[in-house]
Amino acid sequence: MKLDIGNEIPLYQQLKEELKTAIKDGTFPYGQKIPTETELSKLFNVSRITVRRAVEELCQEDFLSKKQGKGTFVKHAKVKRKIEHLLSFGQACEANGMVPSRLVTKREVIALSSEDASAMGVPAGSPAISIQRVNMADGFPIMCENNLYPYDRFSFLLEESLDGPLYKLLENKYQIKVTYSTDSYLDIVRAGGDVAKLLQVSNGEPLFFLYCQIYDQNHELIHIGKQYINGDQYRFYLEDYKVL
Repeated sequence: MKLDIGNEIPLYQQLKEELKTAIKDGTFPYGQKIPTETELSKLFNVSRITVRRAVEELCQEDFLSKKQGKGTFVKHAKVKRKIEHLLSFGQACEANGMVPSRLVTKREVIALSSEDASAMGVPAGSPAISIQRVNMADGFPIMCENNLYPYDRFSFLLEESLDGPLYKLLENKYQIKVTYSTDSYLDIVRAGGDVAKLLQVSNGEPLFFLYCQIYDQNHELIHIGKQYINGDQYRFYLEDYKVL
C-alpha cells in the first residue's frame, strides 16, 4: 500500500484515515493488535515518525489503545452517557448508534445483608430478588448489572424474560414507572473474580462502580443497583452548565 505523496493532505493524516477505515470495516477488528510501527512503515512506505503520529492521534481519539509491553490494540467505540441515573443502558446505546443486548447470568432469591436491608427498610436477612445481567453494546460486554428487588413485590421477575429493557417491562406490564433515584454515587474500583470474566477484562482493570436506589411514581423502592462498568468502553459526561 502506498499513500499519495503529492497530495496536499499530510501523510500522517492519510495514514490515519487508512487505519480508521481498516478499523471500521473490520480489517482490524475490536481487540486485535495492529501491526508494529516498523511493519506499518514498510506496509505504507512512510517513515516511522509518520506512523507514530498517526497512531498517537488515533489513541487520543479512542480508536486505538497502547498496552505497555504488548503493543497497540483496536478499541471499541465508547458508550457515552450523561450522568443521569434514570437513563437506561439501552437508551444510552441507542443514543450512540449501537445495538443493546442483555444476558441474564444470575437470578435468585437471597437473604439481604444488613446494609441492603437497611436501604430497603426491612430486617436483615429478609428475602430479595437478585438479578445479574451483562449489558452489551454491539455484542461487546460493557456493564455487569446487579440489582436487588424487594421479594414480596417483585417475585414475578423470577418468571419473566429479562433479555429486553427491564424498565419498559415494569411500566408497560405492571404500571410501575421509574421516576427518580436517591443515594447514588460513582466510584472507581478494580476488576476481579466473576465480574472480570463477565466483562472480559483482566484482573485489576479499572471499572466504574455505580450505586443507586431507584423509586417509582408512588415513592416505593424498585431496586438497589450495583453496576460495574468497563471504563475503557464507557464515558460519563456532565451537562453544560453556565452561571448566569
